[in-house]
Amino acid sequence: MFVLIWATLLFSVRDTGASVGRTPFCFNSFCITLSEGEISAEAGLCVVIPCSFTTSYYFTPQHIVWYKCEPSKQKCGDSDIIFHTNKNNNKTQSGFKGRVSLLEPDVSRGNCSIIINDLTESDSGLYQLRVNGYLNQKTDGFTFSPRATVSVKGLTQKPTVMIPPLTEGQQSTLSCTAPGLCSGSDPEISWTWRGAGEKDSHITGNITAFRTENLTAVSQRHSSTLTFNSSAEHHGTNVSCKVSFTNNITTEETVTLNVTYVKEVTVTGNTSVKEGETLILTCSVDSFPPSLIKWYTSSDRNMQNGTETNLQNNTLTDPRNETETFLQEKNKMDTLVISNMTTTNSGPYICIANHLNNTLVKKVDVTVLYMRKCVITGDTTVEEGDALNLTCSVESFPPSHITWTVLGSNTNLHIGPDTHLQNNTGSATLVIPNVTAEHSGQYICTAQHLNTTVATYADVTVTWISTVLKNSGCEVQSEVLTCVCISEGVPLPTITWPLLKIHTEYSVITTVSNHTVNSTVTLTVKDHSNTSVECVSSNQNGEVKANLIIQLKTSEQPAKSEMVLNIVSWLEVIIAFLIGVLLSTVLCCLAKKCHRKKQKSFGNLDESLEMVTSQEDPLIAAGQAAPDLNGGPQDVEYASIDFSLLKTKNPRTAAKNQETTETDYAEIKKEVKEEIEDNGGEEGDGLEGKDEEATIGDDEEIEQFVPEEEEGEDMAVYSNVKDIMGEI
Repeated sequence: MFVLIWATLLFSVRDTGASVGRTPFCFNSFCITLSEGEISAEAGLCVVIPCSFTTSYYFTPQHIVWYKCEPSKQKCGDSDIIFHTNKNNNKTQSGFKGRVSLLEPDVSRGNCSIIINDLTESDSGLYQLRVNGYLNQKTDGFTFSPRATVSVKGLTQKPTVMIPPLTEGQQSTLSCTAPGLCSGSDPEISWTWRGAGEKDSHITGNITAFRTENLTAVSQRHSSTLTFNSSAEHHGTNVSCKVSFTNNITTEETVTLNVTYVKEVTVTGNTSVKEGETLILTCSVDSFPPSLIKWYTSSDRNMQNGTETNLQNNTLTDPRNETETFLQEKNKMDTLVISNMTTTNSGPYICIANHLNNTLVKKVDVTVLYMRKCVITGDTTVEEGDALNLTCSVESFPPSHITWTVLGSNTNLHIGPDTHLQNNTGSATLVIPNVTAEHSGQYICTAQHLNTTVATYADVTVTWISTVLKNSGCEVQSEVLTCVCISEGVPLPTITWPLLKIHTEYSVITTVSNHTVNSTVTLTVKDHSNTSVECVSSNQNGEVKANLIIQLKTSEQPAKSEMVLNIVSWLEVIIAFLIGVLLSTVLCCLAKKCHRKKQKSFGNLDESLEMVTSQEDPLIAAGQAAPDLNGGPQDVEYASIDFSLLKTKNPRTAAKNQETTETDYAEIKKEVKEEIEDNGGEEGDGLEGKDEEATIGDDEEIEQFVPEEEEGEDMAVYSNVKDIMGEI
């Protein structure tokens, strides 16, 4: 027992940091052995003052007394007693009661070592020993002069926390052992759990247990255990073990928990990207220790179809091999970057995470959003009465929403009594049964894809067989036949006239307005009685024939064409008259020189002229009366005069030509005057005298209109300028 106590004593001294070197100090056979130097201790724990003594042969020790003296005192007194083996002694300081005890209760063994528990810094000082007993059968005692020095400082020792390997889902036990092998009273041990950035809090829902283990009679080990179910929430958190001693002396130790765990693989990023944009996917795994993560693409059809397959049977390709792919590897994550995405990049992408002996797989489907042009299929040209069937389709992902509208209307076509709209995914079919001409127009297909809208157009034409309108017909005026045929149809009809096959001279005028053709044919016919004209109108849908009835046009007013001709004739007369006046003025100066020659010519002419009145072809103007030769005078008379003799100088030649020359007529106006009757002249004389004068004047004009190089030829001769204008 003594050996065990000393072993504990030595351990305690070493634990407190005290020196174990001891040198006996003797006086008159009384010897004491104390530790040299200062005995260090920490508040809240205990301190052991090793001590042994011997006395003279004549002294019998009975009690041991320890003092705590001030350095200034040479000798300690009763007021300084901190420990006395005599329980009846009431002089012990109250602050040390119950805190000091002998390591060896048997005083006769010479062991004076004491242990002081629940130290405070005020316990620092000098400690002195006194042994009471009997000397020669008398009560006596001996106080040893050497003193032991004890220094108590603040508690610096930490609890010892033991953490086993922690695995998520398994039960784990943590242990915390209080510092020191002795303390006196049992300390209080508590556990606190601190999350990241959180305040301290007690771990709830777990079991804690306190245990005291007696190592020796004077030494103990105080510990606490914490049992809980480990989870990923505990990983990276701090757990503190706090030991509280008497006098509010505390110490604690904080450790970080490392829990082995692995969560599910997660992929972040937009798995739907537009064509030409960049794909950025990040694969991460919350685990400890960190997992090794890699990206792969799979060509396995089962995986593309979403069927679970064994990973070893898949054909995996590392996207790193692609030139436009970049991987950014970090702990717990791996980022896949593919620029300029195309439709070929669509498909499954696989993230594989290796954690210890586990392999985790995460598959995501990447879709490339795209849109192609709108395409309209179907026949845009339909016959009237048939069905219009147009389909608008757009290759895109996701499928586009397609609507049909008609130009000029903002309302979408929908299912109605005459319209059937079949709108499937990515396409829309427009069906209009029994179309009419009103359904012709521009139909618009609009495709809405995400935030993009595109449109395409189809021009629908409804065709119908041509028809001949009722206002077609023919009319005849002055043996001129004019026929008009008016026809409507889509496509534009062509009008033909079978009548023209037997005629070589005709004119055809064709005009077009919208869907109407107007064809007008004009030709000359002699016999139009009981005759009809056929008009043939045809297009790709067929042809129709119409018999046009000929009508005779009667009108008292001249036709417009005749009026135009009359106007032109009068313009010619006026121009000729002006030319005649101009020539008369020029030739006026030559009149005297030619006068004699003209008289001679007219003398010969008088001999050859033969005037014969004619009643066969009277040209009596309206409002004029022929003169009555046997009765009263008349204003105008007509005579048949042969002017052929004027065309030659030889009367014989003229007489010969007269037989073959047509008779011209001249208008001779006789002015009956009273002077003729008074003079008693005959009407023939008066007429000759007037005619000669008139003939001379007229001959002057005739000379102007008959050139010399044309002499000898038959040519009409007029009596005066008025007659010339009238003939023109």
